[in-house]
Amino acid sequence: MVDVIIIAVVAVLLAFAAKGSMRHFRGEGGCCGGGKPVRTASRKLDGPVMARRDIRIEGMHCANCGIRVKNVLEAMDGVSAEVDFKSGIAHVALDRSVEDYELRNAVEKAGYKVKEIIAG
Repeated sequence: MVDVIIIAVVAVLLAFAAKGSMRHFRGEGGCCGGGKPVRTASRKLDGPVMARRDIRIEGMHCANCGIRVKNVLEAMDGVSAEVDFKSGIAHVALDRSVEDYELRNAVEKAGYKVKEIIAG
């Protein structure tokens, strides 16, 4: 009888874990900040847009991941970003010269993997 109770408890725990994992991978969970994502205003550049880059990023699973990448990129001088976590792409506008390796380092320091950077 005790074995049946233990198996039932383990089965219930596994069901809750599977449900949470499915929400996480659909981007509905709060994996990197909990709860609903915080909205951030787009950063205004000081000058005209000199260049654009599209950054393909791996590892973003939710809106909070996208916001985290956006904040890391926009902490750099001369960078404005829009990030779509579902497609894994950050659209970056630059009003001054910023090297690709600087963008890559900022994103990877935040814990994500840059697959490629495409000049736009």
